[in-house]
Amino acid sequence: MRSFDPADLLALAEELRARLTELTGGLTASVGIGSSKFIAKVASELAKPNGVRIVQPGTEVATIAPLPARSIPGVGPVTMERLSRLGVRTIGDLQGMSRGELVRELGKAAGEGIAELAFARDDRSVEAERETKSISVEDTFEHDLRDRAEIDKIIERDAADVARRLAKAQLFARTITLKARHPDFTTFTRSRTLNGATDRAELIAGVAKGMLHGLDLAPGLRLLGVGVAGFTQIAQEALFDLELDAGPVTDETHTAPAALSVVARREAPRTWVPGMDVQHAVHGPGWVWGAGLGRVTVRFETAETGPGPVRTLAEDDPDLSPRDP
Repeated sequence: MRSFDPADLLALAEELRARLTELTGGLTASVGIGSSKFIAKVASELAKPNGVRIVQPGTEVATIAPLPARSIPGVGPVTMERLSRLGVRTIGDLQGMSRGELVRELGKAAGEGIAELAFARDDRSVEAERETKSISVEDTFEHDLRDRAEIDKIIERDAADVARRLAKAQLFARTITLKARHPDFTTFTRSRTLNGATDRAELIAGVAKGMLHGLDLAPGLRLLGVGVAGFTQIAQEALFDLELDAGPVTDETHTAPAALSVVARREAPRTWVPGMDVQHAVHGPGWVWGAGLGRVTVRFETAETGPGPVRTLAEDDPDLSPRDP
């Protein structure tokens, strides 16, 4: 029987992290341990970017109280805007409201669900295995890329990684996706569905590189990704040229909202507290998800902008500063 002693759980978490690093050739991960799916997720975020956090039974309500209310699953920008009108900013504020108030403002299902999670009551089951819907690899660059030859090499590398994962899962894919993001966070997602299925890296790379044509590279690329979906366990590529017979390209563009004005910089504090509102000179406004080991993880979003990207920065990043609520 597995021991639930904190020391044993910590040893198990460290063992899992060590195995992950070994099997992936150096990747790191944070591990959160708690009494429910929600609390384990919160603990994992608090442990980022590379640590372990155990939330002891009986401490859950106090642990989540200072976190932003949007940390609760289901509290998106629209819900947060409605809660803000009631003076809610943190989970602690939600804990001070009655269930009836939340139901009146948010409706029965959402109000009751948020009321339960605000007090760490979560009986949702954890699904250890789920059917794979897609496989993708994304790269975020420290410096924006503009050179087409360099970009092609990255696509080929990512396609090879995707193909290896397909082979390991014994799957073949019909849809290939290319994702690219400009420095202003305008994101382009292009997909092409083949008239068959493949696990060949060269074909995945070829289709992905073809979808890059017509994309303006002058601003540079901050992010680039290759993905596949539409899985089958039968390869069909031997019957015909999949790329020549492929369907049209599906193109989606998501433009980032206009950045809010940047506040005056201040000296970075020694400690970034989860839930703290911050401002970055490049990425804009956001709030702290977690910090440690000389780094701070920030979700760059507000109630007005909607869901935003998560980035891990150096804790002494000169462009990062506290922001007045």
